[in-house]
Amino acid sequence: MARFLAPEPVPGWNDLLALRRQGALGIEGDTAIFFAHLAWFKAALALLRQGPPRLREVVPPRPWGEPSFEPVAGRYLRLDIEGRPHRLYVEEAGSGTPLLLLHTAGSDGRQWREMLNDAEITRQFRCIAFDMPWHGKSSPPPGWEQEEYRLTTAAYTGLVMTVARALRLERPIVIGCSIGGRIVLDLAAEHAEALRGVVGLQGSAFTGSYYDLSVLHHPRIHGGEVCGAMVSGLIGPAAPEAARWETLWHYMQGGPGVFRGDLHFYAEEGDLRSKLGRIDTTRCPVALLTGEFDYSCRPEDTRATAAAIPGAQAVIMPGIGHFPMSENWPGLKPHLLPVLQEMAGRG
Repeated sequence: MARFLAPEPVPGWNDLLALRRQGALGIEGDTAIFFAHLAWFKAALALLRQGPPRLREVVPPRPWGEPSFEPVAGRYLRLDIEGRPHRLYVEEAGSGTPLLLLHTAGSDGRQWREMLNDAEITRQFRCIAFDMPWHGKSSPPPGWEQEEYRLTTAAYTGLVMTVARALRLERPIVIGCSIGGRIVLDLAAEHAEALRGVVGLQGSAFTGSYYDLSVLHHPRIHGGEVCGAMVSGLIGPAAPEAARWETLWHYMQGGPGVFRGDLHFYAEEGDLRSKLGRIDTTRCPVALLTGEFDYSCRPEDTRATAAAIPGAQAVIMPGIGHFPMSENWPGLKPHLLPVLQEMAGRG
């Protein structure tokens, strides 16, 4: 516990669930009570840290000034996915090499808001972010009330390729985070000829589950609050406060059981280790960028995945957690932009 109680904990020891992930903390009894009050438990134990409390510098947001529209266009795409009609919400900005942006489990395309507003990026790239079905402003398909949402590898890869074809994207670069950082590996293995390259943020071939997924959709637990509490410790300590809390707000708005359904792929079904040997980085370059404070997809998980793919690039980003594009875009951009420029330059 000494590493957890330090005034500035090291990666992997900065959060209550990180302790559980490390095997330094056990939870016994009625775990539903624990997870129902997870945010309180996290805050209470954080108060035990040694030394005087270190106040985070809060920089007041500057007023926008005159009202103006952002250079981001949002609209609905009507398309069939696995033979069922869908209305998919899509946002895009910029022109140039197409970038298809995949959000994390339980959230939506708003996570890419700063990238879509970055003029240096959009001068070179056409950035496209969409909300997966069941997420954000994309509704579930008709008949959803009679089924349980569970994401699978085949469905996820099929979704990405269906969207790319519907938008007539010519060999896009696909960038995904978390579950998106996992599925880009399957895309590289199965659809190399259709892609210019893939970037996995917080990406590895497998992580497994270190908590009971049932608490994410439980009659005694507020779904939005527990989802936000679950991921709060995955945000790096360098994240600006406004970005930190906006990232958590997106999680608190998820539909019932959607986060759990995504994690069916991430923590259970979506083990891609057997496919890594099939990835040819001379045909589809692979870059994996992971924050050092991510205890879900840990740096060692990313390094092991990259080591199994000849030619893959692995970068561990200091001070950053599990949601780099959402929690700390200025911290991610210097690592990401050179990778994108190199992939785009390959033609």
